Amino acid sequence: MLKLSKLAFATMLGATTSASYASDIDAMQAQLTQLQQQMQQLQQQLAAEKAKQAKVNQQLEEQTTTLAKQTQDNTETAQSGVKFGGAIRTNYSHTSYSDGNKNRGGDFDFDIFRLNVSGDIGGVLIGGEIRFFDYMTAIKSAWAGYQFTDDWQVQVGITKVPFGNDPYNSHNYFFSANYYVGLEDDHDLGVMFKRKVADNWQLDLGFFKNDELGGVDGYVEDRSHRYSYDIVGSRTADEGIYADPGVKGGNPLGEYNTFTGRYAYFFEHGEGMKTEVGFSALAGGLHNGQDRAGSYNAWALHVNSNINNWNIQLQHGEYDYNIDNTNRIAVGAYGFYDSIATDATTSSFNVAYSVPVEWGPVSNLQFYNDYSAIYNKSDNTADTWMNVTGVSVAAGGLFTYFDLVHARNQAFVGGSVAGDSDETERRFNINIGYYF
Repeated sequence: MLKLSKLAFATMLGATTSASYASDIDAMQAQLTQLQQQMQQLQQQLAAEKAKQAKVNQQLEEQTTTLAKQTQDNTETAQSGVKFGGAIRTNYSHTSYSDGNKNRGGDFDFDIFRLNVSGDIGGVLIGGEIRFFDYMTAIKSAWAGYQFTDDWQVQVGITKVPFGNDPYNSHNYFFSANYYVGLEDDHDLGVMFKRKVADNWQLDLGFFKNDELGGVDGYVEDRSHRYSYDIVGSRTADEGIYADPGVKGGNPLGEYNTFTGRYAYFFEHGEGMKTEVGFSALAGGLHNGQDRAGSYNAWALHVNSNINNWNIQLQHGEYDYNIDNTNRIAVGAYGFYDSIATDATTSSFNVAYSVPVEWGPVSNLQFYNDYSAIYNKSDNTADTWMNVTGVSVAAGGLFTYFDLVHARNQAFVGGSVAGDSDETERRFNINIGYYF
């Protein structure tokens, strides 16, 4: 009985254990099923997240593309839009012709503050420059233009008169003697047709109605308040060299209906060597405010040659103002009036050598010697000549001229183009400009 009871107990225990194992397996299967369901849910969530991330990536790519296009558009707009710039310049001078200046050890003065604008708006080209001095304000240029073919451009307004070596017949701060008779960097009111350099040649043609201040009867208070030199009157025999020709009893004159042309041919003669040979001419009328008072013309042959680091400029020409019973005329600029002979010969010879350097901010030095002369004058006065030896220094936004000027009968160097002095004057000049 006891054995039977033990057997029955064992049988019951085994059945219970088997039932427990079965229950555990069912529970494990249920957990596994639950885990599988959770895995499926996680996989679905992961797929949804991947799809969402892919959409975000697509949106980011589209935004990047849009930003890149906007950046490109902005860059193109900046390149083709309006650009502003300018300069602030100061000047130190030590001269031989002013005892006060020598006694003070020279003078340091404000020179100019200028603003420039350039670019295009909707295909219309623009350019302009205004200069503020402590004694006057002057507009150097102000024009609108259009590029109507690949090679040809038209400009209308106050624009540069094409004449002589371009852009300047000089390397120094004072230009050449030609500038003081209106034959270098002159600007007048008119229309210009410019052909860019193509097939080795270039052509500029212009018609200028009058000077930049409106001609002989322009509505300005002072006809000497201008950047470039123009005729403003005729001189009588007893009239002072620096007198205002517009005062009562004076003889005002003005240029009008002037035709100009400049042709240049370019050729290369070795690696790093290029030379421009050209011819310039102009012709126009003179008006006294009531009637035509005469005519004027000028011509020049010019050469501008770059040989590696060297630049050589040559120019020779003549100008002639045809006015009855007059051999001296008045010109004006920079708040001053001066006098010049009605006709004369001009010549210049300039040499410069550029040296790229790496001295802190200094990137380039240009050493130069510019010589120019005005002679064979109709008023029989002594020759005018000016020699400028110097160096210009480029350093970031700073550009500085160091000039030692020797001259005779030269404006702003102790004399006048119509002067008759045999004294050679000296001026040491430093012009410091910050350009932005």
